[in-house]
Amino acid sequence: MNRAETALITSPPRRWLQRAYEVPVLLRFGGRLSPGSKALEIGCGSGYGSQLVLQRFGAQRIDALDLDPAMIERARVRLGPYGERVNLVCGSATDLRSALNAEDRSYDAVFDFGIIHHIPDWRAAVAEAARVLTPGGRCFDRGCQRRQRGIRSQRVLTAKPPVTLAHEPSTSAELRRYVWQPVDRRG
Repeated sequence: MNRAETALITSPPRRWLQRAYEVPVLLRFGGRLSPGSKALEIGCGSGYGSQLVLQRFGAQRIDALDLDPAMIERARVRLGPYGERVNLVCGSATDLRSALNAEDRSYDAVFDFGIIHHIPDWRAAVAEAARVLTPGGRCFDRGCQRRQRGIRSQRVLTAKPPVTLAHEPSTSAELRRYVWQPVDRRG
C-alpha cells in the first residue's frame, strides 16, 4: 500500500467505520461465532479488525496475517493484551499453508475487512479461505460496495486501480464455485 492508503486504514475515521457500520452489518448477516471458535483475518493491518472479531464476534482465538511487516508490528502492539488468543504473521492470503501452516477445515470463520480487492490473485485467496473453513464455517467479507467503484477518492488513494474483485462481473459466480452462498437478510 502507498502512504495515503496506510494513513487512511490506520485513521480514527476508518476505525469508526469498522466499529459503527461494518461490524453491525456483518453481525446482522452472519451472527456471532459459537463459543470456542477459531477465526482468521486476512489483511489484518493494524489489528483493529482482529480486536473487533475477538470483542464483538466472540472468537476464542484469531490468526491474522498481513503482507506488511510494519502493520504486523502495529497489530502486535494493539493485540498484545489478548496474549495467546492471537497469532500474528507476515504472509500472503493466497498461501495460508505456508503463512500459517493452516490445515484444511481449520477455521470456523474467515474475516475480510475490505482487503480482498487489493490482492492481485484474489481467486487464490478465495480458494484458500474456502479450503481452511470448517464445514458450515462462515466468511465475513466487507468487500468493496458497488457504489464505491467509481468514487474518485478511492481511485486516487489506492496504489493501483481496484480492478480485481471489485470490478469482476463474475464475482458472485466465483464465490459460489467455492461453496459460498450469498446471504441476504434484508427485509
